[in-house]
Amino acid sequence: MKKLKIALVSLTISPDSQDGSAKFFSGIYNYLNSRGHDVKVITGKWNLNLGDPNVSQIKIIRKSYLWIPQFALKVINFLRNTDFDIIHGNGPKGTLPLLLYNKKNFISTIHDLGPIESSFSFIPIEKILINEVIKKANLITTCSEFTKQQIKNFFPKIELKKVHNLYSAIENKFKPYPKKAEQLKENLGLKGPVALYIGRIALYKDIENVIKAYKYAKKEITNLELVIGGTPDFYMKETYKRWKQKYKDVHFIGFIPEVELPVYYSMGDVFISYSYSSEGFGLTPIEAIACGTPAICSSIGAYNEVLQNNAIFVPPKNPKFLARELINLINDDEKRKELLSHAQNFISRYSWNSVGKKLEKVYEKFLSI
Repeated sequence: MKKLKIALVSLTISPDSQDGSAKFFSGIYNYLNSRGHDVKVITGKWNLNLGDPNVSQIKIIRKSYLWIPQFALKVINFLRNTDFDIIHGNGPKGTLPLLLYNKKNFISTIHDLGPIESSFSFIPIEKILINEVIKKANLITTCSEFTKQQIKNFFPKIELKKVHNLYSAIENKFKPYPKKAEQLKENLGLKGPVALYIGRIALYKDIENVIKAYKYAKKEITNLELVIGGTPDFYMKETYKRWKQKYKDVHFIGFIPEVELPVYYSMGDVFISYSYSSEGFGLTPIEAIACGTPAICSSIGAYNEVLQNNAIFVPPKNPKFLARELINLINDDEKRKELLSHAQNFISRYSWNSVGKKLEKVYEKFLSI
């Protein structure tokens, strides 16, 4: 494939942010660079200054949708000053400036249809954005067949040949670090088995029911610990503050630097991801499994597709059921070993080499349109 000039537009990117879509575009960026393409990223700045001359970070107003005019205008100015072979937007928010800058064709990644499945705010901006992206993007990529089929179900007029599933991938650094994990447990003052959640603190992640399940399980496993890593989105900030005041026995870690994530994953006895919607792949349980921690997940479509029989699945919004499976898995060493022995080989398919090759084929198709 010839070397291309590529613009990646994403509201968030890893390691500045740790949501799945941010990690996905970071992985794309690293892969395309390794292939010799000339790649520029324009993104928001949330936690870290990345110090990469090819990544332009925009200081964002961190209040609801006040980021929109600031982000959109700076992206449009950025695109006006340089010609690119490929312009690729990340999700409806990352693609918004491309919708406004309608002089160029573009590709968009749709990770999930959560804003259409469920109501996360009173302002339906993301539903509107998804609808516009579906209509106006030349090509769309997804991270699962589940999301691809959802797009067909919600937008029956779309031609499925326009939608390409790439899946997602994890980096090689995600592997077990048992000695460092033991030291981390000691540093955090953790004495018993650890139930672990790492990810965005968002409404659909249903952390409330994870905490309830922990409380139920703790009645039987009295030394059980719950560690929650990640930062709240705008809508969950006040709730997160209340949790920290109310649940003194829960360890709220906050933002975890990217370099430390594998050690945190390695520290868990069980990883929990209990979203009730809006998941298009399920990156964090894959990362946890790679680090030697078995996963319990909600039985939503994307998790079932991506993890298959390599995790324990629990119906969403059922904390008592979740607690029972948590107790069973912590008390069953053989079951944990069985899950991990199968999963370690299974997750090897989610590599950036595989995802990147599929993406380059999508780019070739885009250039031929």
